[in-house]
Amino acid sequence: MSSSSVVLNTGVQMPLLGLGTYKLRGPEEVYRAVDAALAAGYRAFDSAAVYRNEADLGQALRELLPKHGLTREDVFITSKLGPKDQGESAMDGALHSLSQLDLGYIDLYLIHWPGTQGLVVADKRNPGNRAQSWATLEELHRQGKLKAIGVSNYTPAHMRELMQSCKVPPAVLQVEFHPRLCQSELRSVCKEYGVCFQAYSSLGQGELVTDPAVMEVAKNCKRTPAQVLLRWAVQQGVPVLPKSSNPDRIQENARLFDFSLNDADMDRLSSLDCDHKYCWDPSEVA
Repeated sequence: MSSSSVVLNTGVQMPLLGLGTYKLRGPEEVYRAVDAALAAGYRAFDSAAVYRNEADLGQALRELLPKHGLTREDVFITSKLGPKDQGESAMDGALHSLSQLDLGYIDLYLIHWPGTQGLVVADKRNPGNRAQSWATLEELHRQGKLKAIGVSNYTPAHMRELMQSCKVPPAVLQVEFHPRLCQSELRSVCKEYGVCFQAYSSLGQGELVTDPAVMEVAKNCKRTPAQVLLRWAVQQGVPVLPKSSNPDRIQENARLFDFSLNDADMDRLSSLDCDHKYCWDPSEVA
């Protein structure tokens, strides 16, 4: 698995490819997607409290792992603390995720968002809430309930703030990343601190698959635009989390490790960078 995984600063291997489960709702849809993903070779699954599918994901895995000849230790499960639980409710929030998934432990647990639900950006309570959430994650990590801990949607300033106060450094930063948002400053901060930089929204919420440059690269290497966009990331050592409920698409997105892009294609895709965010903007969070 080493060629298709990265080693976190905890020493654990995390697959480069995981199934994103945002917008997967209901036990049937989750079960179908997880079944297709396991069959296609996915060994990582990314959820969050705000996705409201942790219980369905846990149930699907408990039922499907034996079918695919796998055990709990063969898969890597990520979930995230909801913004409503930031601060003094962090322990309740994290324990709720553990209980909903009901898989014994969580491989990676992230603070989903640097702000707190209901507080404006400039509210002075946000930094304290972030610190309190992190201390809670550190405690659950010490207990072995969260094998690795990290953050999502943090800016360079948030990362530096965390690194100055943490006892356990974050293992992962998960953010939006694709050719139109190359995140060079964040990537260099992660490299400096030994934090794994992980991508979500690799397809730019579907808009990048029709970009003329992406389509031309895909045509030249006889691959789909989605495969090219995902390969662009993993070829840089950046883990990806494509999300789909379509079994054929799930299988198609997994075919990333039997081809590579040449330097000219990599450069051409990277030249699309224009600092464009398709998702929320964490720089608007104090």
